[in-house]
Amino acid sequence: MDYLIDSSNWEWLWTGNNFRFILEGFLVNLEIALIGIVFSLILGLLLALMRISKRRWISFPAGVWVDVWRNLPLILIILYLALAVPTSWRQAYADAVPGFFPEALQDELVLGALLGLVLYNSAVLCEIMRSGILSLDRGQREAAASLGLTYVQQMRFVILPQGLRRMVPATVSQLITLNKDTTLVSIIAIQEVIGRAGNVTSSAGFFGDVPAPVLQVYIVVGLLFVFVNLALSRLSRRLEIRERARTGTKIERVSGLEDQVAAESDLAR
Repeated sequence: MDYLIDSSNWEWLWTGNNFRFILEGFLVNLEIALIGIVFSLILGLLLALMRISKRRWISFPAGVWVDVWRNLPLILIILYLALAVPTSWRQAYADAVPGFFPEALQDELVLGALLGLVLYNSAVLCEIMRSGILSLDRGQREAAASLGLTYVQQMRFVILPQGLRRMVPATVSQLITLNKDTTLVSIIAIQEVIGRAGNVTSSAGFFGDVPAPVLQVYIVVGLLFVFVNLALSRLSRRLEIRERARTGTKIERVSGLEDQVAAESDLAR
């Protein structure tokens, strides 16, 4: 315990630019996470709508796609795509990235990392969203149909607004996981927070001559993730409370993939 709280083991934090160097790497993780979140939500919703389609030629391929990507280890997906993405695609990405992006995001290998995060997390989000949609009472759709609404109008005005509210806790939980999973991109030599933490823990510190113990450095990295992920959790909670106050109803929670079986069972009754 003395080793942990010894001030000499934390001197690296305010020496030179060590903390700033780590913080800049963490911002790379956040930017990768933000891009992954946007595209994962879009693709996840599209896949969920395909999965609940009554047309077999739409729902079956979507189900196979989701099952494949959801059951592969994310680290394997990232490593494979970093190597398998055609050179022309990587070069096109590098050419399209704005110059004000961090140098790490301008690396052509980032394309494989982003694709891996999006493919995996969109498959997981698909099942979360599908569970939220199927958890709604069948009477909701029947009532919408009795009003003369088309299938698209039913989904847009009745089903999705209610289903999306139920999916907030589970969706935010998966987005927090996505944020943490951005550390896996270090395996393809992208200089994000984990890579920079490794540089700082070199024998004499990265900036200055003060040693930076491995334990203390990674505690700081962990605290950065805790701060951001707690903020996301609080935002999720506030959205739930605001929606409950606005509608005056209690929102049924769909907390994860394990609830899809129960939701479908309730629907079948």
